[in-house]
Amino acid sequence: MELTKKMTKTRTPKTQKKPAPDSFKKLKLLVTVVNRSKAEFYMDFLTAYEVNFQTSVLGQGTAHSDMLYMLGLEDSDKSVIFSILREDKAQEAMQALEDKFHALKNGKGIAFTIPLSSVIGVAIYRFLSNHRAG
Repeated sequence: MELTKKMTKTRTPKTQKKPAPDSFKKLKLLVTVVNRSKAEFYMDFLTAYEVNFQTSVLGQGTAHSDMLYMLGLEDSDKSVIFSILREDKAQEAMQALEDKFHALKNGKGIAFTIPLSSVIGVAIYRFLSNHRAG
């Protein structure tokens, strides 16, 4: 009887500790539209806010050339930068982008965030949220 109890105890799987709910941070998609010539600068700039994934696609403005000339916006070649960052870093990144938009010559742009409701896979979440397993 004693031997049976010992075997039963060794066969039961260990329960994994579930992380506290506060350790998981929500993610946001940051969309930034800037002049094409400034895209690399802004992508480098955003890495300071723990952005582990970003991609840039080419964009083209749709306004007529006469209207662009009157507004002083002759260059309609744009880059759209998609960055994923943690929700707690989003406001800080948005404020820093706004400051850069005003401070840099030809550095104007627009930025907005979209909340992400889910991510499939723990490893992907950890990578995107810059959360190290430990």
